[in-house]
Amino acid sequence: MILSGPGLLIDDDELYLRTLQRGLSRHGLQTHLACNAAQALSLAEALRPSFALVDLRLGEESGLALIAPLRALRADMRILLVTGYASVATAVDAIKRGADDYLPKPATVPMILRTLGLSEARDVAIEETMIPLHRLEWEHIHQALAATGGNVSAAARLLGMHRRSLQRKLAKRPGPERDPSDEG
Repeated sequence: MILSGPGLLIDDDELYLRTLQRGLSRHGLQTHLACNAAQALSLAEALRPSFALVDLRLGEESGLALIAPLRALRADMRILLVTGYASVATAVDAIKRGADDYLPKPATVPMILRTLGLSEARDVAIEETMIPLHRLEWEHIHQALAATGGNVSAAARLLGMHRRSLQRKLAKRPGPERDPSDEG
């Protein structure tokens, strides 16, 4: 597949955006960044991007609301929805609204390239496409916290764990530089 024109990366996490932008530029893809829906639509109107990577949650806004306006600007635009709160219902809703694909967050550069048809599946090592278990657990915990309005006790009940166990997990935020399984 050949993409004609730049891409648009839309997410409220600027560090994640810049990291993706650097990674995609190493593969020859020019991208522009937007941190909210208004900025995304303004850039999309000016650039008519060939693809858009849209986060489901943009602060208080929903990335789902961007799918139709982006599709209206350019019918052949590849629209990829990414989220750390993956669910079948959201995936179905995104596809019904016109998204071309749905990726779990953090979407890696190899995952994005493969989804855009710019890389063969055999070119991507399995380690580059798998999300570490500690990261999935972290995202799941935050989904429970969001569902309970930040109430740790209610989130712990929702997750089927003791409140203190959840508090310990929250104190050990996983990051790319360390793996909680290495802590003993």
